[in-house]
Amino acid sequence: MQIWVGLGNPGAQYALNRHNVGFMAVDAIAEIHGFDPWKKAFQGWSAMGRIGPQRILLLKPATFMNESGRAVGDALRFYKGDVGDVTAFHDELDLAPFKVKVKTGGGTAGHNGLRSTEAHVGNAYRRVRLGIGHPGHKDRVTGHVLGNYAKSEMDPLADMLGGVAAEAERLAAGDDARFMNEVALRQQP
Repeated sequence: MQIWVGLGNPGAQYALNRHNVGFMAVDAIAEIHGFDPWKKAFQGWSAMGRIGPQRILLLKPATFMNESGRAVGDALRFYKGDVGDVTAFHDELDLAPFKVKVKTGGGTAGHNGLRSTEAHVGNAYRRVRLGIGHPGHKDRVTGHVLGNYAKSEMDPLADMLGGVAAEAERLAAGDDARFMNEVALRQQP
């Protein structure tokens, strides 16, 4: 059982925040791959499904970003998995907008959702880093991260999310390099 967690904040007022792009990614995966309906579980919402031969639990913690790891830890313990079964989809300031990179382990770069997940399950989980770009000055980071995507960003956002969902089978199979490459190819004009 793989556990794919989208990091974000619950509530309609956060739905289009850049910080919620992790929720958006798992929503797109659930829709494209015909997952079961979302239901309350593990201090959040979960949806079960298959991508290729892999069983996957999608998870959207309802604990707010700073406590995301509680929900991830609950799900991981329930399924008796280990940290390597977890993939976190999250916003990444240090990547250009709409770029997608995958890595396992590493630092949290001040991301509270990653920090909480690490505190509850360890560090060696896979991260799908969804670029939101940096606003240029550290004083503007909070407003940028918690700001909504602009109308002009909706098409590239949809392209990125569509690519992530369409190529999720490569991610499920553990072919991270091919996943990144295919998502990037789908985003070319």
